[in-house]
Amino acid sequence: MNEAALAALVRRADPDRFLGAIFAPAALRRDLLLLYAFNHELARAREVASSGPLALIRLHWWREVVEGARRDHPLAAALRATLEKGTFDAGDLLGLIDAREAEAEPVPDRAAFLAYARGTSGGLMRIAGRLLGAADDDGLAALGDLGTGYAIAAILRAAPALRAAGRDLLPQDGAGTTALIAAARPLLAAVPPRAALAAALPAVLARRDLARLERGVSLRPRGLPDRLAVIAAGFLGLGHSRSDGK
Repeated sequence: MNEAALAALVRRADPDRFLGAIFAPAALRRDLLLLYAFNHELARAREVASSGPLALIRLHWWREVVEGARRDHPLAAALRATLEKGTFDAGDLLGLIDAREAEAEPVPDRAAFLAYARGTSGGLMRIAGRLLGAADDDGLAALGDLGTGYAIAAILRAAPALRAAGRDLLPQDGAGTTALIAAARPLLAAVPPRAALAAALPAVLARRDLARLERGVSLRPRGLPDRLAVIAAGFLGLGHSRSDGK
């Protein structure tokens, strides 16, 4: 798949991360978009499957691709070629698949929910950051925190739509919105390495969503103020982004 096709896919399927990817160095943007497209395929495994076991079968198909199987599928072929070049570590991608398996069953409690958030979006942001040049442990840990915080906010944002579709990713032990916001806030305060800023920019949107939730404001579709906040952070850094959700 060429960059234009990947950009069109990610822009439609994952607009938050697409907006951040615009700020990635041109030489790395295609690989970043490929990573996000792969993540979208993992995320939709449970969306399109009628049951948890069928979702696991879809995830296993991608596991086989990462482990070396060749498939007549444009994204799978592109992913294999990138893995063979050494752009991504197969173990990192398998970790994303492992984390997605939690979606096959209800998430039992807050601890399992946080582990799921860290393994999915947290792991994804670390991989994206490493691709962009983040290498030190502190920087990668910050990206993991930001990605985890983003996941919590994204799940809270999607909760009404998921309930309407008969799904629920929230912890089943009664941990409510207030507790989950409290868990996400310190994670979203992490400072990413400047080299990996493009990977971390979705955290701007998560901060804004949490601010709206705390004020009891309904989470509306993304608008121009959200996009402008990400663009400003793309030039100035996350420390300069507004998080009031206005």
